[in-house]
Amino acid sequence: MEDARTEWDAVASLREQVGAGLIGHARMVERLLIALLAGGHVLIEGPPGVAKTRAVTLLAAHLPGDHARIQCTPDLLPSDLTGTQVFRPETGAFDFVPGPVFHSLVLVDEINRAPPKVQSALLEAMAERQVTVGGVTRPLPDPFMVVATQNPIEHEGTFPLPEAQLDRFLLHLSLDLPDAEIERQILDLVEAEAMAPPVLAGAPLTAAQIRAARAEVARVHLAPLLKDYIIRLVMATRAGGAVAADVEHAVSPRGTLALAAAVRARAWLNGRDHGLPEDAEELAGDAMSHRLVPSWAAASEGRSGRDLIAAAQAGIKPW
Repeated sequence: MEDARTEWDAVASLREQVGAGLIGHARMVERLLIALLAGGHVLIEGPPGVAKTRAVTLLAAHLPGDHARIQCTPDLLPSDLTGTQVFRPETGAFDFVPGPVFHSLVLVDEINRAPPKVQSALLEAMAERQVTVGGVTRPLPDPFMVVATQNPIEHEGTFPLPEAQLDRFLLHLSLDLPDAEIERQILDLVEAEAMAPPVLAGAPLTAAQIRAARAEVARVHLAPLLKDYIIRLVMATRAGGAVAADVEHAVSPRGTLALAAAVRARAWLNGRDHGLPEDAEELAGDAMSHRLVPSWAAASEGRSGRDLIAAAQAGIKPW
């Protein structure tokens, strides 16, 4: 990886700078960078106040291009995301005014508060990297990344994301409340920042560096046995698989591709030119749990998609 050292150093610096502004969230920082390197999107789920928005804001400060935040509400319209045609009396013509989705990094806050029409509009942007308005298809910036958050506690006025929407997220990250030690460190960090606001260190990554890093990630080697391990994890959710009886809808081939891409990105992020079984073991829950639907019986027992993936992993060895 000598030819990629410049890009690797830049991403390693980014990881360190973003992590310095977060306490107890090394995993979230890693997942955000994995998605950036793999060209994917991230869904972060967690209770209020666990630094979901803060993490994305810190990441955005070190990335190229413009960034936007969309605060989802039940009365949001698709045009509030994609933009709209505006009539100009002076010219007698319609001009397109782009919406916030035409930014390099888009934070969609509380995405489950957006109505289905808005979620559908976002689907094209995430899947195709383009937006169609008024019969005209317009490309989105490169790089383009969506990070969405949702609150699992409140259900009033929310619209659950359909499976097709969930499937477009490379990773689904679930956060919990911190313990007492981490809570004290958070308090100290916030007090220190109030006394002396942090200064942005180092130059942001350039679009060229991100593209070069992604090219290196794509060349990370996955051994045939590691690919077989990934496929066996996916097949465990399908007919005849270890957890198939508890699955209503199994993981699709997009789940296989997502896990493989995430494994490559994690390997590169850790300075390797090859994936390891521990990469797949570490990422399987985040890459696949949101891509399956538990059966009614499993759901009634309180078993989530993440629980089922963990059960599949327990019975499958890498080699």
